Formats: sequence, structure tokens, C-alpha cells
Amino acid sequence: MNDMHANRLAAVRRRMEEMGLSSLLVSEPAALWYLTGETIHPGERLTVLLVPAKGSALWIRNRLFPLAKGMDLSPEEAEKAGLPADISFEDGEDGLALLSRHLPEGTVGIDKFWPSHFLLSLMEKRKDLSFKNGSPAVDRTRAIKDGEETDTMRLASFINDRAMERIARFLHDGVTEKECARRLLAIYGEEGAEGFSFPPIVSFGPHGADPHHMPDDTVFHEGDVALFDIGCRKDHYCSDMTRTFLTGTPSEEEKKVHTLVREAGELAESLVRPGIPLSELDRAARDYIAKGGYGPFFTHRLGHFIGIKEHEEGEVSSSSPLTAEPGMIFSIEPGVYLPGKFGVRIEDLVLVTDTGCEVLNHAPRGWEIS
Repeated sequence: MNDMHANRLAAVRRRMEEMGLSSLLVSEPAALWYLTGETIHPGERLTVLLVPAKGSALWIRNRLFPLAKGMDLSPEEAEKAGLPADISFEDGEDGLALLSRHLPEGTVGIDKFWPSHFLLSLMEKRKDLSFKNGSPAVDRTRAIKDGEETDTMRLASFINDRAMERIARFLHDGVTEKECARRLLAIYGEEGAEGFSFPPIVSFGPHGADPHHMPDDTVFHEGDVALFDIGCRKDHYCSDMTRTFLTGTPSEEEKKVHTLVREAGELAESLVRPGIPLSELDRAARDYIAKGGYGPFFTHRLGHFIGIKEHEEGEVSSSSPLTAEPGMIFSIEPGVYLPGKFGVRIEDLVLVTDTGCEVLNHAPRGWEIS
């Protein structure tokens, strides 16, 4: 743990205070890494970071999952080193009893990923405690990216730009959706990414009308509309971008829809600034597409938050309660989906700045393959 992690824990504690939490149990692997730098995937075994409102954080940890730092230090040594104290147990020992003994009185925040059987057993052991969803304390902190995070996400998006341009040039008559997905994974490796941030969406022709179509053996033919929704992972952080290409001689409707979707996204991006309700961004893009005659075919929210995971808490939708704050990174991805014909989606990631936004993607938005 370093100053960055200490600052994140301090921010989480401030949100805990706002929520009236006396302690917080964190189990989600992404959140554990975010708060401590430790990569732990305990599966079905109990391993949590206990964050009290006051005092040092501590691990309640199954010994099968070692720590990179602080393992076997005494609580005093760990505190001196600025690390959570390490309290571990072995298979066969009662980890929940160990956790129960270290929980202070009051209201415990439970993260939304903790298995219910652990929670129910803990509620039986500690009937004096109150329990509530504590995930917002971490989620709202993660939603505001610091300088190191934004630099990493710029790099991930730069790699994704290059990958999009390369996979578009790879597209050729006779290639299948699955072959494009396999080639994309190789491209990410060549460009220095660790792999996919999510399974890519590669859609040819009518498949583009399914917003979450998974690649299959469908063959591309010149004249098909080709949609690529792709993202890579770089140094723990994700990228995400969609481009739609019109090949051969596009129909007038294909050109009209592509232009409409592109302009709707650009309109929403132009409105991003601190203080704007995210619901207004969704409304602006949705109204623009509706005025173009395709409102019923824009069937999903405008965007989602992104960071360590490809979809993080927070969305750009008509019902979002959030307003834009500097440091937020989310997608702007309007789409029009015409069943049996084709679909168009164009997606960028935007970083909210002090005065507006920075678009993290720079691959051309047009329908031609450059």
C-alpha cells in the first residue's frame, strides 16, 4: 500500500461517514486491488478487507491467498508500515467467527458481491449489528479517476484506437466474425495490451441489429454493414469503443442512420461539462435520433462508467441521478438497430474535465475504412 492507496481509503472513509457506517467489508477483487494493490481472487473462500470508520484496515484472509506485502506482520508492524493488519486462517477454521470478533458495533456496510451465505451467517453471529449495502462508498470513489488512472486509460484507449484501425483493415470478403475476434486478440497482444476487457462484439449485416451479438461463423461479404464493439485491458484498466463501417455502395438508409448516430454522439459529447445531469446527455442524444425518425430503434442507455472493470457503477441514462464531475470517465454510445436489416452504434469514452470533456478515442467515426 502506498500514498495513493491511503488516499483512496481516506476517501472511502469519508463516504462511509456520510452513509453512517461504522465499518465496511470489501470482497470484490477489483475493489481490493483498487484500495490495496493486492490481486486476490478467493473464489468461494472467505477473504475480505475490513475497513473500520476509525483505526487501521485489516485483512481477514484465507492463507491460501497470500499477500504481496504485509503478510505475517504484527498489527503494530503493519500499522507502522502503513499496511492493513493481516489476520489469517486456514481451511477448516472458522473465518466468520474471526471476522465477527473484529467487527466494531454499529452499522456494517456489505459490498454487493459478498456471497449471501457469509452475510446470513454473520447476521446470525452478530445480532447486535445493522447491515446495509456499503458498495457505494467504494463505487463513488472509483467513479472519480485520479491522474494516474486517467493516464492509464488514455493509453488503453490509444491502443484500442490502433486496434480498431487494424481490425477494420483486416476485414475482407469471406472472413468470419469469429476469425475477426481471434485476430483482434492477437492485435492487442502486439500492441502491448493484456487482452480483452470484454468479449468483443463483431456483427455483420443483420447481426448488427442485436446490440450484444456474439461472434459466430457468419461470413462477411462486400456490401455488409460491419459493427465492431471492442476493448482491451492495459495495466488493470479497460478501454471500450464501437465503430460501424458501411462497405461496398451503402444504401441511402445506411448512410442516413450512420450520420444520425454519429451526430447524436457528437451532440452529447459537446454538452459534457461539470454539473450537467447525465440524464440530460441521454435525453439530448435520444431526442436527436427521434427527430431523425428512428427513436423507437435506440433501445439502450446512452452510456456506462468504466475503469478497472468494463462496466462500473454509474450510467448515462434517462433515470441516472448523477451529475458530471471532473475525473468521471464514461461512454457515449448512441445506436440505431433495425431488425432484419442492420445496426449502427458509435461509441467513445469521455473524461470529464474542469471545463468540459476530453474524448479518449481518436479513431475516425466515419463509415469508411481508412
